[in-house]
Amino acid sequence: MTITSSVQPFRRFVRSKRALALPVTFLILLASTLGIITVTYYFAVGNINTQSETLEVCTTKQDLLSLDNDILSTLGHPGSSCTVDLRDSGGSTNIQPTTNILTISVTDNSAIEQTIFNSSIGQVAYELPFPGVIETGLYIEGDAQTITNQSGSSQSQLYITNGPQGPEIQLQYRPTVTYETAGLQNGQAINDIRIYIVNLNSSDPITLQGNLPLQISCVSTQLTAETYNVPYQSESLSIISQLNGTESSVVIPIQSASGGSIIYIETVISNVSIERLAQ
Repeated sequence: MTITSSVQPFRRFVRSKRALALPVTFLILLASTLGIITVTYYFAVGNINTQSETLEVCTTKQDLLSLDNDILSTLGHPGSSCTVDLRDSGGSTNIQPTTNILTISVTDNSAIEQTIFNSSIGQVAYELPFPGVIETGLYIEGDAQTITNQSGSSQSQLYITNGPQGPEIQLQYRPTVTYETAGLQNGQAINDIRIYIVNLNSSDPITLQGNLPLQISCVSTQLTAETYNVPYQSESLSIISQLNGTESSVVIPIQSASGGSIIYIETVISNVSIERLAQ
């Protein structure tokens, strides 16, 4: 009798809804736990991947800044050279010597109206493999102006843009203008203007993924000159630069005397070569 009375309540419990709810609750808890673990895992993996991609983009920026510094260090020193290693950041390096047309024209809105330079000057582009981790339109070096005459303003333009295959970091060089007056000559005020241009079209065309050792050399420096004899009272001269489809200008104040002014414009072109370094 004692055994029968103790077994019956147990059987009633097994057949009850409370007994059925226990494994169902266990399965729900197990599924929820597995779901949380799965979501956490994929979130952690995605976060690690994003951090890795961001690090590789930062590496590319640093390498292109080093390339820029090395190019600038050779300017005005024909025969000088240096080397730089572009590390593998998952993308593709493109040295493009025949792209990037630069057109420079001058005008005083009167008698002077002339194009003094019109040629490709080349550029360097790095195609990024991670379109989702970088914002385009940002300037790492320089700004959007295609010509500068400000003291301390960078001649370089290193920026992030949308290329044919996706986002890329581009390095190009804009002309820089200096200006000074130099007294009088035959009753005319002398104005000396210099325009400095970095020209990369002596470089080898290169498209390559992976590590890329490069040699940068200053091949030559060219000087061209234009002289404008201005018998009237000219107040300013605009120098207009169109680079890679974008146009900007600087306005140079012109000093005049009773006989007008003489404007000398010298264009100094530094021809720089970028080549793959043989190993």
